[in-house]
Amino acid sequence: MRRVLAVRDARVFLVGWALSQFGDWAMFIVLAVWAKALTGSNSDAGLVFFALSLPSLFSPLSGMLVDRVRRRPLLVATYSVEAVGVLALLFVHDRADVWIIYVAAVFYGALGTVASSARSGLLTTTLPPDLYAEANGIFQRVREGLRLIAPLVGAGIYAAAGGGVVAILDSATFVAVVAALLLMRQPEPRFERTEHHVMAEALAGARHIAHTVELRQIVIATGMALAVAGFSETIIFAVLARGLHEPPSFFGVLMTLQGTGAVVGGLSAPRTMRRIGDLKLTGIGMLLFAIGDFSFVSSSLPLISVGIAVAGAGVSWFIVGLITALQVRTPLSLQGRVASAADLFISTPQTVSIAVGAALVALVDYRLLVVTEAVVVAASGAYLLSRRKESIPATPAVPLAEPIPSQPRP
Repeated sequence: MRRVLAVRDARVFLVGWALSQFGDWAMFIVLAVWAKALTGSNSDAGLVFFALSLPSLFSPLSGMLVDRVRRRPLLVATYSVEAVGVLALLFVHDRADVWIIYVAAVFYGALGTVASSARSGLLTTTLPPDLYAEANGIFQRVREGLRLIAPLVGAGIYAAAGGGVVAILDSATFVAVVAALLLMRQPEPRFERTEHHVMAEALAGARHIAHTVELRQIVIATGMALAVAGFSETIIFAVLARGLHEPPSFFGVLMTLQGTGAVVGGLSAPRTMRRIGDLKLTGIGMLLFAIGDFSFVSSSLPLISVGIAVAGAGVSWFIVGLITALQVRTPLSLQGRVASAADLFISTPQTVSIAVGAALVALVDYRLLVVTEAVVVAASGAYLLSRRKESIPATPAVPLAEPIPSQPRP
């Protein structure tokens, strides 16, 4: 951790990004709770998460953009637009305005897809490859650790003053991350375009994943898991209403418990990955998530509380393993497109599963969906654990394109 935080730009960006994540966690929880409060429907609340993930279907286009321009200016522009756009939520007043919540969710998802690829690429030009796992662990701990307070703060502000105030808070946090990006000093490289046809350029990330055995395995397993994991986005509201008999705002409490587990998982992920490798770390993370998720069949608050914390730890292991695998096995000039291609392969089944879960939760017992989800996610983790032991390369596996030095920011 000390080696990562010793890099000034990484430290500055982490502070701004953490503030932005705080605002996002508070806002995402409120969007779902807001939709539930306005409509009274579990399905309508779950569809907020469907709207958030829908734009990932077009992630290859964002990957092309990320690999064509410098990542820091792109992030500045992206976060600036989000700071203004989120204020549209100030116009939500009653059930007739619920469509604004869904539009805002799609807006978040679209710009978040660009920002996610750009952030991953920016990290690889800010730090040396041997620090990627440590950096991903730190960022994951911070991200998930914010669940300890952000959902409760968001739910509290929503209950006291309404969702519009939460939107203003989120806008301010976007301004904070823009300021952090502008304070970064290290010049970024620009990369020569090695493909001169749009289709070849768009498919370069997918080709790299297909031709890299470990990336192909981890993306396949993740896609399998998320083909059902999206059920959770709607199931959780059924668990609250039918299992625990709690109001929608109690969602913030459960997310805080998940954040607690995620912090523990994030602390242990880098060291564990050095011993067992990124694929197996991801596989074990999936198993932990499946075990924790299975607790949702219960109506016991203590059991569900422990289960959601275990699931949170699993999510951290899973995410650190996945992101690090993509970064260390990909050349710098392909980081954006590989991240976006992986996002497409992973998020498409997740998006479908959220929509399917939102429909099925009104037709079948939610506990049947819980069991289905746990079994498939566990099988996906077992698939990765059955793969041959892999080594994590010290440098990207594919030769780098020759970077063109960029001019320092004035």
